[in-house]
Amino acid sequence: MTTAESTAPTAPDAALYIDRVEAADDTEVSVVVRCIEGPVQLGARFRSIPGSATGIDLRVIRILFYRRSVTFLDPVCTAMVTLRGSGALHLHEAVFRTIQGVNPAHP
Repeated sequence: MTTAESTAPTAPDAALYIDRVEAADDTEVSVVVRCIEGPVQLGARFRSIPGSATGIDLRVIRILFYRRSVTFLDPVCTAMVTLRGSGALHLHEAVFRTIQGVNPAHP
């Protein structure tokens, strides 16, 4: 693999439909979501809100599925997801929208 290949952006392979924001501060947000594309894994990174000029850089740090902590969320499943990073407060703009992200690479 060349350096250009290793630093090239990865195509989105994770998508979450934001149903509602439960709690948010400057760096962390908890949202009720439905997995649209995935599975979405711990560590998945979301960098934009489609249709918005607002930039975000949020990483999934917790997934609660029926109040149990899990490492991934399968498509069509609903869960409480906590994301951490910059732009957490901007997810209020994403309610009833889908955000796309990239799952972490696994060796």
